[in-house]
Amino acid sequence: MTLQFDDDKQNRRMTDLLHREEEDLVQLLAGKYNVEYISLMASPINTDALRLVDEQTSRDSLVAAFSLIDKKIKVAARNPESPKTQAVVEKLKTAGYEPIIHIASVQSLEKAWKSYKDLSFALESKAGSLEISGDEISGIIENAKSLPAVVKELESIVAAKKSYRTSRILEIVVAGALALNASDIHLEPEEGYVRLRYRLDGVLQDVIRFDNSTYALILSRIKLISGMKLNIKKDAQDGRFSILLKIGEIEVRVSILPGAYNESIVMRLLNPNSINVSLEELGIPPKLLKVLLEEINRPDGMILTTGPTGSGKTTTLYAFLKKVHTTDVKIITIEDPVEYHLPGIVQTQVNDKGYTFLEGLRAAVRQDPDIIMVGEIRDNETADIAINSALTGHLVFSTIHTNDAAGTFPRLIELGVNPKIIPSALRVSMGQRLVRRLCKYCKKEVSLVAGADGVLDPIIAKNVKEIERTIAVIEDRDLVPAERTKMWVPVGCDKCNKTGYKGRMGVYEAVRMTREIEAAVQKNSSDREIWEAAKGQGLLTMKQDGILKVLAGVTSMDELGRVIALED
Repeated sequence: MTLQFDDDKQNRRMTDLLHREEEDLVQLLAGKYNVEYISLMASPINTDALRLVDEQTSRDSLVAAFSLIDKKIKVAARNPESPKTQAVVEKLKTAGYEPIIHIASVQSLEKAWKSYKDLSFALESKAGSLEISGDEISGIIENAKSLPAVVKELESIVAAKKSYRTSRILEIVVAGALALNASDIHLEPEEGYVRLRYRLDGVLQDVIRFDNSTYALILSRIKLISGMKLNIKKDAQDGRFSILLKIGEIEVRVSILPGAYNESIVMRLLNPNSINVSLEELGIPPKLLKVLLEEINRPDGMILTTGPTGSGKTTTLYAFLKKVHTTDVKIITIEDPVEYHLPGIVQTQVNDKGYTFLEGLRAAVRQDPDIIMVGEIRDNETADIAINSALTGHLVFSTIHTNDAAGTFPRLIELGVNPKIIPSALRVSMGQRLVRRLCKYCKKEVSLVAGADGVLDPIIAKNVKEIERTIAVIEDRDLVPAERTKMWVPVGCDKCNKTGYKGRMGVYEAVRMTREIEAAVQKNSSDREIWEAAKGQGLLTMKQDGILKVLAGVTSMDELGRVIALED
């Protein structure tokens, strides 16, 4: 009988024996080092933890991070006392984590190291944070200077059949939006496809369509990093995550809504650079700007800004804060969320667990502030405390939802504020909208005067009539331009993504508190009656401010008509 040897089988047995011996030895060493033994062969590797130690350092130091719960991170190490292991531990502590060391075999570590190949370009350090390396996002932005470039990049990656496709698509979607200064990202499922749109300068622009199977993966990834529940599909969910870049942290608020074909996603990008604008750069008319500068330098009182969502109210409030911020005053803000971190200012963020604007404001007044900013007045109690704070030596900035500046007064009364105390507290109510700026590279001049044939285009003639009708009622005639023979219209070029517009600025109006306004408020007057009482203040309405900006070539009549009603 001939004896048969199976070399492969014998080698496997020898390897298994060596592995068992190594595991036994490591378990003995666990007692010596007084640390817990772990075998990663049967334990899941948390990739969020794995990402916190780069692969090269992990291999060189014979360590692997394998579990992450809140700030507690479990780290497997071959030699817990080695200098390299200790260096990794100290680095994690410096980053704010609480390392818990386990001892493990090299075999266990190799299993963890193999998991590095499953990581995408995006570094998801934890649920609620999408960390893209500075070099990676810089490369994407460099190649995505225009909407067609973003579309091309997305089309190529959607077509690629690679394991990291989903993560890479999300990276490009977000980085492309940042490169184009988009304020929102919309993902909208239809029956046979999903549509991606960016909101650029306040207007939605189509980007790309892709298949439903890819979208299902993207949806799961967004839910994961936003801290939402993956198994909830029939209820609306809200979440948020951060994008950590070299230039700072950008917060993304995510809203998911169940729809007819699938859940739709809207991601709002809260880029601190987009609201880092000085008061003088907002486009506020000079006369109103002078009024505001006077009022914000007073020690008490309230200034309210009003307008729909996306009209730039928060940017205006931050501009106020930056203007009045000095080392000798204490400023507290109550926001939802904190969009821009200002050094030297106490900023607190409301949440959905009971810490509301009301609770934040109650706590803030106990901190002896000089200036308070309340993100929004939504209810009676918040309005009462804000008004009373303005009456007791505090300068208060806030926003309220009404259609125009005059609507603020009846709205406060509707919220239950005593009309008799409103005049003593409220100094200025300001309304605003955002209009797109005409692209300076391609805007086209249009004459408002009939040619030699005496014929004027009907649309231009209608615009001329509206311009003259508006100009005629401007109280301060020094603001009226002597020459009103031309305006400009959008064309579209590569620099403005073929839209004809690039960037935005505000159109503003305001009502100051005067004896006439006080009398109207006591009578619980309507918006129209408040405007009648405001005659004589010499401040522009939004429509008048917009028309003057049209004549100056800043924006167009069509754009102005998009955000405010031109015909009364």
